[in-house]
Formats: sequence, structure tokens, C-alpha cells
Amino acid sequence: MVANNDTRICVPVKEQTVAALIAATNKATSCADIIELRLDALERGEIERGATQLTNLIHSVQQPLILTFRPAEQGGYRHLIRNERWTFWHNYFTSDAAFFDVEFDLIEELVNLDADAQPDWSRIICSFHDFQGVPEKLDEIYERMAFTPARFLKLAFKANDITDCIPVFRLLQRATKDERETIAIAMGVAGVITRILGPSRGSYLTYGAGVPEGGTAPGQLVATDLRSLYRIDRIDSETLITGLVGSPVSHSVSPHIHNAAFKAGDLNAVYLPFHVDDLRGFVQRMVNPRTRELDWSLKGLSITAPHKKAIINLLDWIDEGAQKIGAVNTVVLQGDELLGYNTDAQGLIEPLRRKFGSLSGVSAAILGAGGAACAAIHALQREGADITVYARDLEKAQLLCQRINLSYDSLATANFRGKDIVINATPLGSFGPHITETPAVAQQLRGVKLVYDLVYNPIETVLLKEARSVGCETLGGLEMLATQALLQFKLWMNTDTSYELMYTAGLNALNEAFVRS
Repeated sequence: MVANNDTRICVPVKEQTVAALIAATNKATSCADIIELRLDALERGEIERGATQLTNLIHSVQQPLILTFRPAEQGGYRHLIRNERWTFWHNYFTSDAAFFDVEFDLIEELVNLDADAQPDWSRIICSFHDFQGVPEKLDEIYERMAFTPARFLKLAFKANDITDCIPVFRLLQRATKDERETIAIAMGVAGVITRILGPSRGSYLTYGAGVPEGGTAPGQLVATDLRSLYRIDRIDSETLITGLVGSPVSHSVSPHIHNAAFKAGDLNAVYLPFHVDDLRGFVQRMVNPRTRELDWSLKGLSITAPHKKAIINLLDWIDEGAQKIGAVNTVVLQGDELLGYNTDAQGLIEPLRRKFGSLSGVSAAILGAGGAACAAIHALQREGADITVYARDLEKAQLLCQRINLSYDSLATANFRGKDIVINATPLGSFGPHITETPAVAQQLRGVKLVYDLVYNPIETVLLKEARSVGCETLGGLEMLATQALLQFKLWMNTDTSYELMYTAGLNALNEAFVRS
């Protein structure tokens, strides 16, 4: 693959003092193609007090600089009255900064000034923001902006659903045809893919935070992740698209696992996070080749909570294992058809085989009665294990177990002494609100040979700590995640990759997240 030299990552810098702004800007030079100075984030009086230092900074930085002075109602950091904005731009339009990001309302006034009072339009970014959603008259807004003499147009609006990304790609397609240099972004977690794919679709730049938690808009990724994780410089119109469909997905390490494999194989492919609430709308408008509104090389999808069951009714074909489990975690696009598979069951069982060898006759307790539990049951039944289901919701467990003739009991009062394997198929202990919880404590686990927690984030769950405290052998969920990902990779790409590479990529991502926290 060849790098896309047209990809530009702009790192915004926001600080309350000029001294801190200078330090942060110098740090940003290591990962930025362009740096945006968010001068509206400075405390009142700082611009005047630090005028000399700001001038020196603008002169000294090698990367092109964007100056921004945006009012709070348009995404800025403090309230600015109109006269403050006019005074600021009157003072800074003559500076040596490469670009000036000016809101559309001021642009419309600037064009009416006398010729000698107008700015250098070749350095002006005419920007429009909507933090509520997609503007009703987006095409009309674009046309009005395109009528101005500003060299660049910037349109950013909130994506309330992932299908709100479609107008961004349509807008970039139109701007390319019109030969207007444009930046278009859908903000928020549902719009993340526009930040990654935008440059390959014609966006002049994309924004990336210099440091974690340093973003200046909802959904902004870290600049180093754009380059190293998503390999944004190598994405083009032919890049094969894969990704994780769920809600939420931002905590997942699956992008690290799959993108590491694509990189190792020098494949023109990328794995993206798709935050999807309206699954049917997403499949109809963005996935299904017969109805989708995007021209992209979509190859396959990983499906996670809460969509593993709902996706079934939206597919053209489902393999036998997925039918028996009642859940699909992998979609393959083949021609005009959507094919469904389940790699969870095999992904779960392979690490157990490596630990136990034969699982025939092994006594196993499965904690939970949801989709993950169904995959565990299916996998262990095929191995000939003796299974009992323990659940918090006994009615749910009864519906599951009566159908497949299994024993079940209450998780709250369970004792697992004598069990060979205890498998946690609940979300208890996972990253988020459940992180301090556990489906079982040490006393319940005493005497168990192996405790297998399907939760992978965090690596060290409360359950695993409890298990080790009473001498149980343990197995974490990352082994399963990497194994099922390996199977997905082969289904999509029709070639193999390395389990060790995928596991290591996931482990490194989890360790980095732990250090950041």
C-alpha cells in the first residue's frame, strides 16, 4: 500500500493561559500536520497580556496554524460578544498564521466590507456548526457558504444516529465535484467514521486530539490513533471496510486486534467502530448492497451487544451453528447478500481445549442465560461436557434450559464446589458501571479447577481475583476475543493471520488503556 499524501491531521490546542498554550503547541508538533490554536479557550485578558508570546509562537511553529476564536453558542469555550470577535480578527488577520477559522455569520458581514478592509480570503475557513443534529437545509447552507470567497468551507454537525454520517459523505462528494476545498465532519460517537474516512473522500483535513481526553469536539479521536491504529494515511476509495457494530463500541479493543492483522498482512483494509442504535436503519441505508446509500467497499462486520439476535432477521443466510445458538456475531458481504455466522462458540472453546485437552465429561457451570451463555452451551455440548446454567433471572434460564434439556439454578445462592469449569457469560465485571461487580465470590469458587471469565476489559476482573485467592486456575476473555477474531478475519479476507499477533495487539491496547486511566 502507498501512503495518501493528501491526508492532513489537524491537532487542536486549548489551554487557559498563553504559557500553557505554547507548551501544548510545542508538544503537538510531533503528531500534527496542522495545529489549531483555540484562542477562545484562553482566560479573559490572556490574549492581551500574552500578545508578544503569541506572535512569537505563530512565527516559530513549522506546521501551518489555524487561529480560532469561536463564541460559546457556536462551540467555543466562553461567551464572546460580537465586538470582541470583530476586534480579535481585526488584530489577527494580518498575522502570519496560515489560516483563520471564522464563523459563517461573520463571513457574511465581512464580504460587505470595503475592499481594503477585507481579509486574505485564501486563508479563510468559513465554518458552520450544529450541535443538535443534521441541519434541515444542509444543501442550502453549503450553497450559501460556497458563494462566499472563502477558500475553505467547514461544516460540522452532530450525528444522533450513524446514518447521519451519510450527509457528510454526500457533501464531500458534491464539494469535490464543485472543486471547493471542504472539511465535513459528523460529531459524536455515531459520527466517528467520518473522522477516519473523511480525508479519503475529499475532506481537506480531519481533527485529532494531541492527547487522550484532549479533544475539542464530541467523538474526536487521538491523532496518534488515526495514524497508527487506523492507518489513515493509507485509506483510499478502494480500502476494504470492516468494523464492530454495537452500542457502545468505544471501549472495544477489536479495532486494535483486526487493524494489527491488516497491517501485518499489508492489506488495504480497515476496521472501524460503528456505534449503532438503529440497527435496521444502519443495515438498510449503509450495509445492504441492494439498498445502501454509500459507495464503499464494505467487506464484513463484527456484531456485538445488543444486536446479535436482532441482526438475524436482516440477513439473507445464516450458518447452522449461528441458527442453533440463536445469535450472529459475524456478517460477511458476498455479492449482494449478507451472510451470518457465529465465531463466538469456537472462539470460546479453543482456549479451553488448550487448557484441558478433551472436554468430554467435564463438569461445567455457565453463569448467565443470554447470548454469550448460548454460545458457551452450544460449544460445550458439542464437546460432551456436563452443563448446568446459573442465572440471576430464573425465568430466562428456564426458557433457555427447557428448550435444550439442561439443568439450571439461581446464581445468587450457587456453590460451585466440585465443578471443573466455571464460565462467566454475564457482563458483571466488565468496563463501565459493572466493573466492580462479580457473579461469584471466593467462597463459592473454592474447589473449582478453572474459572473462565469471558469479560476481557479489564484484563483483571473481580471474578478472576476472587478465583485466584482460593487457588483456582484462571482464563481471561481476551483469549476468546482473539480466537473468534481470527475466525472472523478468515471469513472476510479468505486468508489466515496470526493468533499471537491478534492477542498481543489486544493485550497492548488494554494495558495502554489501563495506564491512561
